[in-house]
Amino acid sequence: MNTFGHLFRLTSFGESHGAGIGGVIDGCPPNVALDFDAIQRELNRRKPGQSRITTSRSEADEVQFLSGIYEGKTTGTPIGFIVWNKNQHSADYDNIAKVYRPSHADYTYDMKYGIRDPRGGGRSSARETIARCVAGAIAKQILAQEGIDIKAYTSQVGNIRLEGSYKEYDLSRIEENAVRCPDPEKAAQMEELIFRIKGEGDTIGGVITGVITGVPAGLGEPVFGKLHAELGAAMLSINAVKGFEYGDGFDAAHYRGSERNDIFFNDNGRINVRTNHSGGIQGGISNGQDIYFRVAFKPVATLLREQETVDREGNDTVLKARGRHDPCVLPRAVPIVEAMAAMTILDFLLINRAYK
Repeated sequence: MNTFGHLFRLTSFGESHGAGIGGVIDGCPPNVALDFDAIQRELNRRKPGQSRITTSRSEADEVQFLSGIYEGKTTGTPIGFIVWNKNQHSADYDNIAKVYRPSHADYTYDMKYGIRDPRGGGRSSARETIARCVAGAIAKQILAQEGIDIKAYTSQVGNIRLEGSYKEYDLSRIEENAVRCPDPEKAAQMEELIFRIKGEGDTIGGVITGVITGVPAGLGEPVFGKLHAELGAAMLSINAVKGFEYGDGFDAAHYRGSERNDIFFNDNGRINVRTNHSGGIQGGISNGQDIYFRVAFKPVATLLREQETVDREGNDTVLKARGRHDPCVLPRAVPIVEAMAAMTILDFLLINRAYK
């Protein structure tokens, strides 16, 4: 299952320390004039080495398109692309070739395939998300033509969190700091926490909030193709993601229906709702309101300190990882969350057009 989507589909390939990471996009509408600089900007937001709180691995992450584009426009045929890996330190992983890293995919890959690539995690590496950012950047451009905008931001790192709704913040300020948080004061606190944790050889998790505006009512399929279910699947496919909620999410469990129902009213001839506790989705179908959701990320599993574990034969051992690793994935995961949301919404937009 290396393919995501129904009509707008991405198939990704490649490993962290292989020749490169790439993909094939199927189902992209023809005659879309692409902004290649905008696509590269999305990759730049994801790439390593951005600040003192990200991995020091240095990669240009420049995308090379191989097919499906002519004179700057999509042709409707498969869009093939690749990003070459140029800064691998594979020797950093020699000490883990026969050892299972705690909370990594080493053991489960061995159990499934009987073989694994230990260099940087191989296929399970977050470097695979490069392909998602390329496809997501294209999806974003198509959605922008429909008036649909997608933004994500870091809303929590450890115990430092934004208390307010997304409406209380200026989301145009997300890129003003290394953490990608719209609250400058909280962002500074988050950055200092991540930097301190990094110095201790440890890692920390957090939450990314996503907001999708301009979505028309009617996207999503009843029962087994619910929009929120597909969004959840998209987010849970991202490395290190442990939870997804939309609208009031788990907080809804604390209230009565009389306190949380979204009441309809006639808004100058247009049906509207007084609140949006549903998060823009009812019955698995978009209702025209903003879609907002939260994605929980666990702490990075690779610690630059000693941990107890076992080798492939089950012998007790102690592991101390080497290499260049993120102490917190949140800053670099923001564009990945946006990319997965963009591909999901575009996919359902194309599905909806099949009815008309």
